[in-house]
Amino acid sequence: MIIRILKAEGLAHNTYFLASGEEAVVIDPRREPADLRECLDLARESGAVIRYIFETHRNEDFVHGSLELQKATGATIYHGAGLPFKYGQPLQDGDRISFGKLSLLALETPGHTPESLIYVLYDQKYPDEPIAAFTGDALFVNSTGRIDLPGEAEKQVNAAKLYDSIHSKILSLGDQVVLYPAHGAGSVCGSGMGDRDWSTIGYEKRTNPHLKLSRDEFITYKVNEKFVRPPYFLKMEDYNLNGPPSLDSRSSPMPMGVQAFDEALRRKNAEVVDIRLPQAFGGGHIPGSYNIWLGGMALFPGWMFDYKTELLLVPYEDEDAWTADRFLCRIGFDKVPGYLSGGFEKWQNAAMPVEFTGQLPVDALKPLMDTSDIKLVDVREPREWQSGVVPGAILRFVGYLKADLPDVPRDRPVAVMCSVGHRGSLGASILQKAGFTQVYNVPGGFTAWRAKDYPVKPAR
Repeated sequence: MIIRILKAEGLAHNTYFLASGEEAVVIDPRREPADLRECLDLARESGAVIRYIFETHRNEDFVHGSLELQKATGATIYHGAGLPFKYGQPLQDGDRISFGKLSLLALETPGHTPESLIYVLYDQKYPDEPIAAFTGDALFVNSTGRIDLPGEAEKQVNAAKLYDSIHSKILSLGDQVVLYPAHGAGSVCGSGMGDRDWSTIGYEKRTNPHLKLSRDEFITYKVNEKFVRPPYFLKMEDYNLNGPPSLDSRSSPMPMGVQAFDEALRRKNAEVVDIRLPQAFGGGHIPGSYNIWLGGMALFPGWMFDYKTELLLVPYEDEDAWTADRFLCRIGFDKVPGYLSGGFEKWQNAAMPVEFTGQLPVDALKPLMDTSDIKLVDVREPREWQSGVVPGAILRFVGYLKADLPDVPRDRPVAVMCSVGHRGSLGASILQKAGFTQVYNVPGGFTAWRAKDYPVKPAR
């Protein structure tokens, strides 16, 4: 038996490759070409043919690669029966699929989404002794899946369903069963996930705080969880229900010199995305560009842009542009015509227009807040505000900032704060593009403010 975890940085998502003898299966493949090649390479190295592709649920945070992998292998796609998928075949509760000397048992576990399945792994010699469970977004290490995605009005019903799914279907498998979740720490599909690739059911029963709650306590806790829902989730749901565009129509971004890049950014639907870290962006950038650091490219383009937008990238090094394009492909952005070859230095050395963003450490911010000489915008998520906010700060999550600018004079000094400074720099770039002339990012963000024991008050 071979089990391999194919991790997606940025997304904190896990694809699983399993092989037994001459047959293999893949659970929750991603659409990005390099991810698909990794599946094919593992099959070749193990001497197995990929026979089946299993989806735990219609994911919202990335595009499935099932159809592309099926095109390459001829494998059969399986998913839950609770939604009208336009491809693949539905599995019912208790269906079992065999490959090599192993089998996977499908169990319906609604709650995160209505059609969610987990897959329980067995050795066919011992069909009543489960080895492992691939739990999708139902049960994570140290956490459980969010229940707001089907709709806010359904949260209480979904929380009850998720509790029942976990306690009646998953925990009853046995303490010895190895748990392989679909996401890990940093995913937007839950909160408080442990930074470990796998666990066991027994360990989770002893340590996972969600599993220590009664049914009523669990429902109350889940209903009161605060998550933001990126607008691109709707596109992911559409693609993962009906099938995404073929990768045949997608091309990799081309390197562009300064003149070509300058011409491209003037196109009607073009936006410049600077993927350098905030310190570099603040020290000089192309006017009108957005600062989304490389790791944030797996999520924040989906907040900032629609799918008709052409994204032009400014990297540190050319390799960073290719990594960013991988992230963009995973969330369905296919219009990425090029990147500034040689990075911002080439632009600067050609005497092209340059803009700067101020950096305001908390030691410098504090006296300005005391005298009301500056406005502070806190762009963290609402659930982060629950741990406290800076007195006088305007609370505006960065994903909503572009459409809901703070009511502050454009010529007044404005500082932008997040937890450590990355989202703060994105927020500062949004304000600059909107015409604010004195904008500062707060390096270290709320973490640094706390470290100095500066005043904090509860969020309203």
